[in-house]
Amino acid sequence: MVQTDGNSAAVYTFAKKMLIDTHAHLYADDFNDDRDNVIRKALEAGVKKIVLPNIDSGSIEGMMSLARQYPGTCFPLMGLHPTSVGEDYKEKLKAVESWLDKEKFYGIGETGIDLYWDKTWSSEQADSFRRHISIARNMNLPVVIHVRNSFNEVYAIVKEEQDGNLRGVFHCFSGSAEEAKKVADCGFLLGIGGVVTFRNSNLSTILPAVDLQNIVLETDSPYLAPVPHRGRRNESAYLTKIVDKMAEIYRMSNEEIARVTTENAEMLFGI
Repeated sequence: MVQTDGNSAAVYTFAKKMLIDTHAHLYADDFNDDRDNVIRKALEAGVKKIVLPNIDSGSIEGMMSLARQYPGTCFPLMGLHPTSVGEDYKEKLKAVESWLDKEKFYGIGETGIDLYWDKTWSSEQADSFRRHISIARNMNLPVVIHVRNSFNEVYAIVKEEQDGNLRGVFHCFSGSAEEAKKVADCGFLLGIGGVVTFRNSNLSTILPAVDLQNIVLETDSPYLAPVPHRGRRNESAYLTKIVDKMAEIYRMSNEEIARVTTENAEMLFGI
């Protein structure tokens, strides 16, 4: 059963513990004026757990503060975003490693390769990515991968590094059917977010061939808000819109989409 008041996100009364947002940056400045209210709305919508990937040294304190304020709801990851990789990336990675020694984290990331904005540091991004993978393997943690204009580069590294123990998620997947199969065959999950609701997205035709066991749901808040909120700030409560679209694509009930993707997330992150 789904209830809505016409203004807020759908409230999943059938499963108050059923939804997990596996990728949200709720510590971002975009939420400074109403962060507590955003989390309250997420909880009311049935989004009971929210995974917080790190960006760089500037985001750590805010992320950790949020995780401490909402234990059991907000789960932090540790990593260096590829767009934050530059000449001094090795020093930044030392900071990442020092935090991993001090606090509990539920995964490594957000890492990966981004060749959309700037290719200047592409080799450094690749090395940083490999170092994140090494950390993830050594700590038996999943790795959350950012892929933008870089699928071939990222996939080649994952395939080379996969020894049967590496696991994680290709965040914000919006690639081809062939790429989806490669990700699944490599033992990784697809992170599906608001893009699935966009009219110009090809995910509606690609996903039916992807086993739901290979998918987790995410918002990437404050970015990539789903329809009908596209173009505005995204938030975790809008995960219900993604569930609605996935139910339409898979011709399943919202309950089943929520159940399977939540179980996938719980298993991946140990939450």
